[in-house]
Amino acid sequence: MIRLIPRAQPSTAMIFLSPLLALTLTAVTAFFIFAFILTDIEVSSVFYTLFVEPLIDTYYISELLVKAAPLIMIALGLSIGFRAGVWNIGAEGQYVIGGITGGAVGLYFYNVEGFWLIPLMSVAAILGGMFYAGIAAFLKTKYQVNEILVTLMLTYVAVLFLSAMLQGPMRNPSGFNFPESRPFHDSALLPIIWQGTRLNVGLIIAVILSFVTWLGIKKHLSGLQIKITGSAPRAAKFAGFDDKKTIWFALLISGGVAGLAGLFEVIGPAGQITPGLPQFYGFTAIIVAFMSRLHPIAIIFSALLIALTYLGGENVQIYFNLPSSITNIFQGMLLFYFLACDVLIQYKIVFFKTIRQNYE
Repeated sequence: MIRLIPRAQPSTAMIFLSPLLALTLTAVTAFFIFAFILTDIEVSSVFYTLFVEPLIDTYYISELLVKAAPLIMIALGLSIGFRAGVWNIGAEGQYVIGGITGGAVGLYFYNVEGFWLIPLMSVAAILGGMFYAGIAAFLKTKYQVNEILVTLMLTYVAVLFLSAMLQGPMRNPSGFNFPESRPFHDSALLPIIWQGTRLNVGLIIAVILSFVTWLGIKKHLSGLQIKITGSAPRAAKFAGFDDKKTIWFALLISGGVAGLAGLFEVIGPAGQITPGLPQFYGFTAIIVAFMSRLHPIAIIFSALLIALTYLGGENVQIYFNLPSSITNIFQGMLLFYFLACDVLIQYKIVFFKTIRQNYE
């Protein structure tokens, strides 16, 4: 019989071994899945295309970093809320609204050049994301409405709002009636940091935000307030921390960062606002946040790993004609095994025989 027995103290070894064990279990499970569904294709070829090929080509490496940047930014905001026990599931909606509000400023100043344009668009995107997350914060603090449902439902509203804007005021007048905005002027686009690729300064800003978040959580009073509110709400009240202020702070920060990520997507790789703006980065960032154990620096590496599954999944679709859901399968397995293996930090597996007593 197998049982989980609580450890006297958390296992230091399992803190480091848990991610490696989760990756191993994911790879083994994926191997058997591919071996079962792929009868005429070598499984090793699929694995090579999925995990190795994106790492040996400079173009794929640049695309890996491009996809990782928004995941890092959104996951950072989510991690702050999750630490405080505020479950913002609708970062995708805040991401979309940020892209719309920031992009609207760029379209308004379409023929204007100036160094101030991108900062102004960034402020508009942050305010848009904060406003959208603030709806959930207001309903939570005023009427005790569950923020999970509110943020999730608002995501669908944001996607429909995007469609309405692209069919109406934001539609490109020279776009042959396609539902997309004008391409942004060069002065409104993020500078490229790797010539010949789509990699822009958004990645640098995402990494800087990771270190700023780490310092804020570690050194600032707000970081202490967030940690105590999430882990010990009653102790936070005795310490004089206002849980309503924490809810507002966590949701506004996560919404603002998600909005900025949405803007960087439309003035970065996309170059315009299109119906393809919602790419489920907001939902995938939840996986990134939990895989990193909500640590701001670890989020960088988790985002790179998830971005690898995006690129590898696209290659597998092209080369082996597999469905797009293969990416979601990998991401789901990764999250499941990461969370399952983290249990072994606090618990240990014990094998023992069941002793039956015969009272006859």
